[in-house]
Amino acid sequence: MEHPPTFTTMNNLKTHLRTHSGERPYHCDQCGKAFIDPSYLKTHVRIHTGERPYSCDQCGKAFTRVSELKIHQRIHTGEKPYGCGRCAKAFTTANRLKMHQRIHTGERPYDCDQCGKTYTTASDLKIHQRIHTGERPYGCDQCGKAFTRMSHLKTHQRIHSGEKPFSCYQCGKAFIDSSYLNIHLRIHTGERPYCCDQCGKAFTSANCLKRHQRIHTGERPYDCEKCGKAFIRMSGLKIHQRIHTGERPYDCDQCGKTFRTLSALQPHLHPPKCSTLSSPPTVHV
Repeated sequence: MEHPPTFTTMNNLKTHLRTHSGERPYHCDQCGKAFIDPSYLKTHVRIHTGERPYSCDQCGKAFTRVSELKIHQRIHTGEKPYGCGRCAKAFTTANRLKMHQRIHTGERPYDCDQCGKTYTTASDLKIHQRIHTGERPYGCDQCGKAFTRMSHLKTHQRIHSGEKPFSCYQCGKAFIDSSYLNIHLRIHTGERPYCCDQCGKAFTSANCLKRHQRIHTGERPYDCEKCGKAFIRMSGLKIHQRIHTGERPYDCDQCGKTFRTLSALQPHLHPPKCSTLSSPPTVHV
């Protein structure tokens, strides 16, 4: 039998009782949000003032509350005190463990009221709902492209900065995102975990499988707005559009002849069909 909670001060008891009564006497004069305790209000007000009094001595990142700083510091210490009893995976917070455990239980308590798709966390549902609303709150200040997630924006910004922080330990090739590195590593391991249920062909990524399956379904989602011709891949459409634009971005540095695709340039060079490459050298007497 569980014992009722006890409190060291009358104030702590009063604060606790407000969780039952619903009383929230402390209001934010900026947004009207109400709290059961003045300390909670004080922490909340920092959202408006921008005050972040608790700084990490390792990296300088600052936080509005000391509990957030303590959780953050586990990134540096590697401490993960909350372990999953099902798979030995460990987490920095109890909340992350709770969300992880839904993988094992199958619990998906957050439903989209537009399409019925379910999610393990409220934040995942919120991100999904942007598909329906069209909201893309994270914009790139370099090119204006907008994203549904901050993490997607950060990955995109590496295209502009040239930063490629994820390197392959086998060949040194670097990538802007860890997921691209994971897919690349399968070239070395030979792993192809995504199989076509129509023909059994296997692929290194879900996207590659999805593109392949269009061969079976006949789906061609990329249409040319000039002539209506449709393609399985966006890259196929882009190459086709050069017929209309006249763009020939691949040129022979020997004779200057231009080509629409790299694959058309390569036979021109190997074996050499280029008149400059195949002509005998000039002998100067």
